[in-house]
Amino acid sequence: MLKAENISVSYDGFTVLDNVSFTLSPGNWLMVAGPNGAGKSTLAKAISQTAPYTGSITLDGADTAVMKPSVLAKKLGMLEQNNHVSYAFSVSEIVRLGRYAYRRTPFSDSSGSDEEHIARALEHTGLSHLKDRSVLTLSGGELQRVFLAQLMAQDPDILILDEPTNHLDLKYQKQVLELVSDWVKGSGRSVISVIHDLSLVKAYGTDVLLLSGGRRIAFGKTQEVLTDENLDTAYGMCVRDWMKKLLKQWE
Repeated sequence: MLKAENISVSYDGFTVLDNVSFTLSPGNWLMVAGPNGAGKSTLAKAISQTAPYTGSITLDGADTAVMKPSVLAKKLGMLEQNNHVSYAFSVSEIVRLGRYAYRRTPFSDSSGSDEEHIARALEHTGLSHLKDRSVLTLSGGELQRVFLAQLMAQDPDILILDEPTNHLDLKYQKQVLELVSDWVKGSGRSVISVIHDLSLVKAYGTDVLLLSGGRRIAFGKTQEVLTDENLDTAYGMCVRDWMKKLLKQWE
C-alpha cells in the first residue's frame, strides 16, 4: 500500500532522518516510536509531502512526490500535533473542509456524497449534537475530535496522526484512539501514528517503526520490535524496569 525507501531529511547540514525505510499494508496501524529528537514528526511530514526529503515514497506503486495535491488528499490525510482556530467557525464548517479535494472547482457547491461523508464523520466522532457550535467554545479534546472528523470526512486510505493524544486527558485519549481503531477496520484503510507513550503503542499498534537519532532501530510486528534489546538501544536506558516501576504504583 505504502512503501518508503531510504528517507533522509536534513536541515542546514543537520541530518534529522537517515535512510529510513518501511512498508505499510492495508488494515495495519503502524506506530512510529522513539525518544525525543528521533525524527518521528519529521518522518510524518515527509510522508505527507510537507517536508523535503530524499529517497522515495510510493502509494500503490505511484510516486507521491509527483502526485497532484487533490489526488494525494484522496489517498492520504494528516492530523497535526496542534490545531489552532482563530475564527468562530462552526464544527460542521471545519469538518466540511475535509471534502475540499473532491470539489470540481474551488467554488463548487457540496454534493450529496459530500454531505453523507460529513454527516457520517460527525456521527462517528460523536459530534453531531455540536455541529452548529463555534469551535472557539470547545474543549481541547472536543477540538481534536473535530479535526479527526475533518480527516474522516476527507476519507483517505491512510491516516497520518502526529501525536493525536498530545495534551489530552485520559478520557479523551481513549476516545480518540478508539475512534481511530474503529476507523481502520474499514476496507483498505491503514494508519500511521507518531506516539510517545509505549503503553499505547503496545495496546493499539499492529506494527512499530522504532527510531533513535534519526535512524531505524527496528521495524516489524509490535511484539517483535518492542524487545528489551531494541528499546534499551533506542532510549539508552532499561525501559522495562522503568515501566514496571511506574505500573507498580497501581498495585
